[in-house]
Amino acid sequence: MKKVSLLFGLFACLVLNPFYAQDADVATTDDQAEQVDAAAQEAAVEPAVEPEPIEELTEETEESRGFHQTMKKTFIDGGPLFMAIVLICFILGLALSIERIIYLTMASTNNKKLLDNVESALQNGGVDAAKEVCRNTAGPVASIFYQGLDRHSEGLDMVEKSVTAYGNVEAGRLERGVSWISLFIALAPMLGFMGTVIGMIGAFDAIAEANNISPAIVAGGIKVALITTVAGLVVAIFLQIFYNFIVAKIDSILNDMEDASVSLVDLLIAHGKK
Repeated sequence: MKKVSLLFGLFACLVLNPFYAQDADVATTDDQAEQVDAAAQEAAVEPAVEPEPIEELTEETEESRGFHQTMKKTFIDGGPLFMAIVLICFILGLALSIERIIYLTMASTNNKKLLDNVESALQNGGVDAAKEVCRNTAGPVASIFYQGLDRHSEGLDMVEKSVTAYGNVEAGRLERGVSWISLFIALAPMLGFMGTVIGMIGAFDAIAEANNISPAIVAGGIKVALITTVAGLVVAIFLQIFYNFIVAKIDSILNDMEDASVSLVDLLIAHGKK
């Protein structure tokens, strides 16, 4: 009886074992499918990260580098010697122009207000009060007024002479350095033309050595000639603009000085009659 029961149990195990294994495989497959679905949902929820605009930054960097490299190559192709001299002329001329513009801007004053203050000082405190007003005011007009008032006791003729003489001194101060700017304006294109001539000489020498008129042989010398000429003309044009502005500013200040000097003499004449 025991043997029959044991055989029946073995038979049941052999028959039911495949069904249990199939159920386990199905459960495992279901778990894996659920994990895949959960991972897909999480990936869908997470926001997409936009890539950084690396290409735009690279293009801008390449453009800036390209510009600097182009300028450097042009400078070297034009001949370092003549291009360096033209560059020095530009730097010196530009520095003098900026210095003159700053000086002339500071020299420009409100002459009408100064005349009103001097007239009020003459009426209230006399010549000494008017001299104090001029001493505390900046600009060439105030300096001319002070020189004229300082010689008021010597007569109006001496006042006029002192105003005229010191006006010439102030005019010289206003025009200081302007001649150097005009020199650089004339010198820059001349250096460019000299580079042109030297470049053409080099081109003809290359033709003579090769005994052949070829565009490749002539191109090098002509390129040097054109680059130096363009550089000199560009420098001259820029400095000429600053020069004309400075000259116009000086003429304006000189006209104001003359008008103010006449007004000062009129004020002293009116003050002497009182």
